[in-house]
Amino acid sequence: MIPLLGLIIGILIGVFIPYSIPEQYSSYVAVAILAALDSVFGGVVSTMQKKFDMGIFLSGFICNALLAAALTYIGDKLGIQIYFAAIFAFGNRLFLNFAVIRRFLLNKYSKKDNIKDNMLDNNEA
Repeated sequence: MIPLLGLIIGILIGVFIPYSIPEQYSSYVAVAILAALDSVFGGVVSTMQKKFDMGIFLSGFICNALLAAALTYIGDKLGIQIYFAAIFAFGNRLFLNFAVIRRFLLNKYSKKDNIKDNMLDNNEA
């Protein structure tokens, strides 16, 4: 749960140390934060699956954030909004990882596999 702990610490630092981002950099920071959150949720999923690797997590965290910021920068220079590609990609993965976490927790605390049963019932209808 190292990624989740890092997320909580980062949120606390952000709340208690006020810092405003200049408006011209807000889109870069927003897309980089989305990419970083995707990496955090991916880290939580891999921890739950007992496949967590710190090197993969850190490289994904940094590289995804840099790639997202670079796409935003290139799009700004070209006059097109390329950063939408990063928003869609990282946003989609963020929701998919959240769904995996939610299902894992539901299965863990219900001690049943009701989710699969419900999915089968819905597909038969």
